[in-house]
Amino acid sequence: MTEKRPLIVHIIKAMRPSQWTKNAIVLAAFFFAFGAEERGLGLSLLWRAVYAMGLFCIVSSAVYIMNDLKDAERDRLHPTKRHRPIASGAISPAQASTLSVVLAGAGLAMAWYLSRPFFFVIGGYVVIQIFYTFILKQVALVDVFVIASGFVLRALAGAVVIDVPISPWLLLCALLLALFLGLCKRRHEKVVEKDFAGGTRPMLEDYHEKLLDQLIAIVSAATIVCYALYTLWPDTVEKFGTTQLGFTIPFVLFGIFRYLDLVYRHEKGGRPEKILLTDGPLLVDLFLYGLTVLLVLFVL
Repeated sequence: MTEKRPLIVHIIKAMRPSQWTKNAIVLAAFFFAFGAEERGLGLSLLWRAVYAMGLFCIVSSAVYIMNDLKDAERDRLHPTKRHRPIASGAISPAQASTLSVVLAGAGLAMAWYLSRPFFFVIGGYVVIQIFYTFILKQVALVDVFVIASGFVLRALAGAVVIDVPISPWLLLCALLLALFLGLCKRRHEKVVEKDFAGGTRPMLEDYHEKLLDQLIAIVSAATIVCYALYTLWPDTVEKFGTTQLGFTIPFVLFGIFRYLDLVYRHEKGGRPEKILLTDGPLLVDLFLYGLTVLLVLFVL
C-alpha cells in the first residue's frame, strides 16, 4: 500500500539525495590544484566548483529517475526496491518522465551558461547514462565500466569548470576506485541477494562469483599502486613541493582493507554511498586522510 505522504516527499526520495555524495569528486580538481604555483585559487573558483557539483546532483537525479522508470516492473519483484516511489506507484510514469526531463533540461541549461567545456562533459555523462539505462546495463563487465566512467567524468568536469589541468593519475585513480566499488556491488547482488536478484537483474547470470572475487582483488591492488605512484611521481612532487603526500598512503590502504572486510565478512557492499556515510572506521579514516593532506600541503 502506497504511503500517504505529500508528493514532494516522494519526488525528493526519487531523486536519491543519499547518492549525491558521489558528486563530491567534482571538487577534487579544486583541492588538488592548490599546489599549482602558476594559479591562485580563491573563493570564486571554489563557488564555481560547488555550483558544478550541484548541477551534477540535479542531472544525476534525472538519470536515477529515468533508470527507476525503466526498471519499475523488475523493481516490484525486489524486497526493498519495490518501495521506491515509481515502483510503488507513489509517482506515476507520466510524472516521473516529466520530472526527469525537467531536471535534465534545467541542469544542462545552467551548465551551458556556467562553462561550455563543463556543459560538454556533463552532457557526455547524460548521453552515456541513457545508453547505460536502455542497453549497456544488460552487458556484464561493460556495465561496471560505464558506471566508473561517470566518476571519471565528474573528476574531469571539476577541472574544466575552473580551468585547471588535472593529473592523469587522479583520473586513473577515480576510474579504478569506481570499478572497485562497482564490482563489490555486483558481488553483493550476485552472492548475498542471489535468492531474488536474478529476477530483477538477469544480467547477473553472466557474472561468476570467483571471477568477481579475482577482479576485485586485481582492481583493489591496482588502485593502491596507482595512488602510491601518484603521490611520489616527480610531477606531483614538483607541483606540491613535497614528497610527504606519501604519508596519506596508509589511510588509502586501510580504507580499501576496511571496505573489503565489510564486503566479505559483513556481507555489505550493495550501497557504497551508505557505507561511506555510516561506517565508523571508514569515517575516521577519511577524516584522518583529509587532515593529513591539509597538514602536508599547508603546515609541514
